[in-house]
Amino acid sequence: MQLLQGLKYAWKVPTNTDDLVLQIASRYSLAIPLAKTLVNRGFTDPAALESFLFSSFEKDVASPILMKDAEKAVDRILYAIEHHEKILVFGDYDVDGITSSSLMMACLLPLGAQVNFYLPHRAKEGYGLSTAVVNRAADNGYTVIVTVDNGTTAFEAALVAKARGIDLIITDHHRPHDHVPEAYALVNPHQSGCAYPFKGFAGVGVIFKVISLLYEKKGLPIPEKAYELLLLGTIADVVPLIGENRFWVRHGLKWIQDKHTLSLSVLKSNAKIVKERLSATDIGYRITPQINALGRLEDPRQGVKFLLGSDVRETEAVGRLLYELNESRKLIERSIFDEVNSCIVQGSIDIKKELVIMAGGKKWSPGVIGLVASRLVGAYGKPVMLFHLTDKGKAKGSCRSIAGLNMFEALQAHAHLLDQFGGHAMAAGLALDQEKLPLLKEGLERYVSERLTAEDLQQKIVCDASISLSDVTKKLVTDMELLEPFGAENPQPLFHISRITMTEQTQLLKGEHVKCMAFSEGVVKPLIFFNRPDVYDLLQSSPGKSFQAVVQVTENEWQGRSNVELIGVDIALEG
Repeated sequence: MQLLQGLKYAWKVPTNTDDLVLQIASRYSLAIPLAKTLVNRGFTDPAALESFLFSSFEKDVASPILMKDAEKAVDRILYAIEHHEKILVFGDYDVDGITSSSLMMACLLPLGAQVNFYLPHRAKEGYGLSTAVVNRAADNGYTVIVTVDNGTTAFEAALVAKARGIDLIITDHHRPHDHVPEAYALVNPHQSGCAYPFKGFAGVGVIFKVISLLYEKKGLPIPEKAYELLLLGTIADVVPLIGENRFWVRHGLKWIQDKHTLSLSVLKSNAKIVKERLSATDIGYRITPQINALGRLEDPRQGVKFLLGSDVRETEAVGRLLYELNESRKLIERSIFDEVNSCIVQGSIDIKKELVIMAGGKKWSPGVIGLVASRLVGAYGKPVMLFHLTDKGKAKGSCRSIAGLNMFEALQAHAHLLDQFGGHAMAAGLALDQEKLPLLKEGLERYVSERLTAEDLQQKIVCDASISLSDVTKKLVTDMELLEPFGAENPQPLFHISRITMTEQTQLLKGEHVKCMAFSEGVVKPLIFFNRPDVYDLLQSSPGKSFQAVVQVTENEWQGRSNVELIGVDIALEG
């Protein structure tokens, strides 16, 4: 492994070329750079390689009966359907919660269930099942509440449900605390004693397993819409696209290629996507953010109606709202990012000394700060915590972490300062008194310094293979489909290319993006760096000098034409 320093990142570049690469390339008729990628990602065992490349239901999907309390939950739901009891589905305001709620409605209504749904308003009600919702449900005659994508920390609500005669079924994927709520059933693969072999589901994946068991008991095929909803929620929640998630995302991508639902057609139109075959990347960056904007800025309940809608005029009207909200969300996100970035540039946040970036604002939308935190992590490679500061002295925050720092465990170590918290290793939410923010910052700085080294905090990229420009072909792009879907724990390959020169003047587009024509060994390819004006400055200051780059290879479709292009990730001058 060769270590190189780029303009922004430290690069790890593999140097191996062995017989195994050639064997894999020959056996699967695979482009050499992708065979190198597989070997460098650890796929050296033939069985593991076959398993990764070729998903199957029999191999990748375990029986839902293995999931703790799943059968108990299903039996109670079936009893409620048969006896005409009122069932309330309680979801969350993000895409995972919206698709989970939609999946429940799409699958229970055809069975004759008396079912309704409720999603909390992010700003007015906040995350999770509240005692107010439980009491309101009881007053309206509901006897069963099923949470989706939440509930693992609903301790008080669970007690109220029990006291009011409601059977609470919690389905969730967030990490449990030291103890769990007193619910009728708790379905969460992360809980102690759950034998289900795959733990990486989003909330929509957990409820999909419950519904799969329910339909299995009914002897019926699950409604096909469930596959689309599972696809959207899984990708949007950035869970690992490995194992069973990988199988279902592949299955869902094939399903939406063959079937065109009204809601997805509207979302594609909004995103100006004309190609038939959508990738996981298309969905994660261009489709689901539109749904997410609804929960971040408006009433998320419209999202369920939109995803299940059959009325063309009504669905298109909500689709227009989604587009407008997503555009507004981008502007708000940019404004908050610029505000924090300005603090960093001016030195009020000293990133040379501080290990955790923490900031807050009274006017910051609580629905957008998580997205800004993700961008700041990408920009500076440090854990980020951003807070919406309320008029009542509370701080409601979203945090994003880096590899090597489990954010859930970090917050757990400071639980005595917090009103509440929850989440995963890489992302979490929390609430506390504003006056305790300095103590939390001090504690987290100490916590991080004790666990991470300076090298851990260095922004790094790991290249999958070194290639030449002549390797960048249509076959490479086509063969890359075998490695898809790309996402968490299965990223799109990064390739290292050296000895590049430019054949034309470098362009700076919109003050942010850099476009040049890369030349090497007789081959010319377009190369573009998004949001990297620093690359333009470097190339302008070193005219005629050769450089090396880390790139992704992609296919750009425009006006019926298809071109293989390079998306730059980082750059370094030769020598």
